Amino acid sequence: AVRAVRRRSRRLFDIFVTEIPWTASSKEVKEYFSQFGSVQRCQLPFDRNTGFHRRYCWIKFSAPEDVQNVLQKDSHILEGSKV
Repeated sequence: AVRAVRRRSRRLFDIFVTEIPWTASSKEVKEYFSQFGSVQRCQLPFDRNTGFHRRYCWIKFSAPEDVQNVLQKDSHILEGSKV
């Protein structure tokens, strides 16, 4: 699931992405979403106990149009899995 996140800052525009495959890295997620606009940051939190990421992340874009580009696509596939 991909959804827009409202922030107080007007300079960065976020989306929240879930169901990221265990095998995907932060770099791969950032590269995928870069096709929709300028990605400022990809935050993929890790679980200290398991060493795996938590299968969700925040993507920060520099413009609201970038977020709209992401939301206009019906589904997003990363490493063969729908996110």
